This record gives sequence, C-alpha cells and structure tokens, in this order.
Amino acid sequence: KIRPRSRTLTSVHESILEDLVGPTEIFGKRTRISVDGTKLLKVMLDPKDKDKNDVEAKMSTFSAVYKKLTNKEAVFTFAEA
Repeated sequence: KIRPRSRTLTSVHESILEDLVGPTEIFGKRTRISVDGTKLLKVMLDPKDKDKNDVEAKMSTFSAVYKKLTNKEAVFTFAEA
C-alpha cells in the first residue's frame, strides 16, 4: 500500500519546522554537508519578521527543539534583505 505524501518523514519534518518558527516565515533552506558526512540544515527566516515577538532570542530554542523532535541539526538565521 502506498504512503500518502503528507505522511512521509520529510513532509512531517517540514511541517514541524513550519510550526516551530511560528509567526515568522521561512525565507529559504540550505543543507550543508561537511567533509565528515554530517548534515546541517540552515534555515533562513524572513528579515521583515526580525523585530516581531523577540524572535532573535528564540533562535537557539528553535534549534534545540528541532534537534529534540527530529534528531537533525538546524541553524536559524535571518536572510539578508
């Protein structure tokens, strides 16, 4: 039996990421693969949301929660305007 697209692991992790950053929008994503093979997800947030809801202080929390839920490393930054 075929698994629906909305139930795939990738899709679930994407929706967790969307829900995690809350009122801010995700501007872009990059996957950085280092020489030793570890993957790092770089998430760029919308620069116009920088001053909204004290998002700057929450970025380390975003990373910690995403790591706990998905077991994937993620770094959150603001995209250059």
